[in-house]
Amino acid sequence: MRVYPAIGKRLFDLGVAVPLTLAAAPILAAAVLAVRITSPGPVLFRQQRLGRHGETFEIFKLRTMTHQERARQPTAEVTSADPDVTTTGRLLRRTKVDELPQLLNVIRGDMSLVGPRPPLPSQLTEYDERSRLRLTVRPGITGLAQVNGNIVIPWRERWKFDVEYAERLTFALDLRILARTVGIVLCGDRRGAPRTAS
Repeated sequence: MRVYPAIGKRLFDLGVAVPLTLAAAPILAAAVLAVRITSPGPVLFRQQRLGRHGETFEIFKLRTMTHQERARQPTAEVTSADPDVTTTGRLLRRTKVDELPQLLNVIRGDMSLVGPRPPLPSQLTEYDERSRLRLTVRPGITGLAQVNGNIVIPWRERWKFDVEYAERLTFALDLRILARTVGIVLCGDRRGAPRTAS
């Protein structure tokens, strides 16, 4: 087994997530206050997701939708244009601040900074044998699919990127994905054709 996937990746996650959580604490506190003031309901959105090897865990996000949103399919995509997304939620989604609580998931070992986005347990039945390879690594806050189109591309296309990531996992690849993620947060997501991180 290669050193980085076995040991280095977890050390890198902790080395970045712990100081980043401390540095982002004022931003997170302000976001929590904004959610509390502008919309009734819990501040955190909690949901069961699949982690490494298909084990379930509870993911944390700041709530960006109304507490009594309309019924929808569990795997239905939610965009900032959705009427159930609050005004504060649109800003949090645009800046990715709603994802900051997932740093706690990284510190706990449920997730990694980079990896496939954690799926809902119900999606497991849709995986073929190759798609299941995405479960061989910890899910991430950002990933190869997220910097190559994200919700613009179909699920199965995203899963192909996730499998590619699981098979190619290296420190250099993680750094490239993180750099692209920062670019998307600062400059917006270009809805162009998907491309690989090589």
